[in-house]
Amino acid sequence: MSEFVVITRPSAQADVLAQRVTELGRKAVIFPLLEILPLDDQEPLRRALRELDQYALIAFVSPNAIDAAFSARPDWPWHIPLAVVGEGSRMALLRHGATEAKATIISPTDLDRTDSQTLLAELDLPALRGKQVLIVRGETGRELLGDTLRAAGVGVTPLAAYRRIAPELNNAKRSELKRLLSCQNDWIVTSSEGLRFLTEMVAQLDEAGSVAKMQQQRIIVSHVRIAETAQLLGFPNITLTRSGDDGLLAALQSCS
Repeated sequence: MSEFVVITRPSAQADVLAQRVTELGRKAVIFPLLEILPLDDQEPLRRALRELDQYALIAFVSPNAIDAAFSARPDWPWHIPLAVVGEGSRMALLRHGATEAKATIISPTDLDRTDSQTLLAELDLPALRGKQVLIVRGETGRELLGDTLRAAGVGVTPLAAYRRIAPELNNAKRSELKRLLSCQNDWIVTSSEGLRFLTEMVAQLDEAGSVAKMQQQRIIVSHVRIAETAQLLGFPNITLTRSGDDGLLAALQSCS
């Protein structure tokens, strides 16, 4: 069995999964590969969220988008339908009081792949034609959802709610990464961008064999796009799971 389960989510989203990993009898280590920061200027976000009644649908691309939006506007207008791409986002909505009884929530029904593409399959595009949709996201991200909606005649407004940056490879982070590479671990990776940051950090260690040691680790991912990124980066030991924490935990148990 691998020694540690390394959870690479941003810090604010890692604790619940770490607790569930511990309940399986495994040792969890939180090693974030992305830092989620508020926008330098919050006023455009607050202003846009005060004008939500013009939209027929509000789509959130991530739990971070949900947390940022609900923090900026606690008095949320529940009559506007909400769309999310994954189980993590559904749980984030629930933390902010968005139950099925209170709000219309649209999300992919195929839990083996949850992303913008499978969300689009659930949306009634003809009904949205000529209407306005707000997409709450980070400063950067994939354009598939917005581009497809526009092509269907839907008005799309992207709204930046947070920003993502690579974590600083300081002395503490460097020491922790060296410790993790000294043994075989299971790495739960939920972001292609984060995985690329990880390989860059490993390359900066300036130690012979660090890259090879990293590539020998088991990578557990919940989306085919992350699996493809891992393959391109030279990871041969990749486990692809269904969406959500339950899928990740099931993969851990099967790897034990």
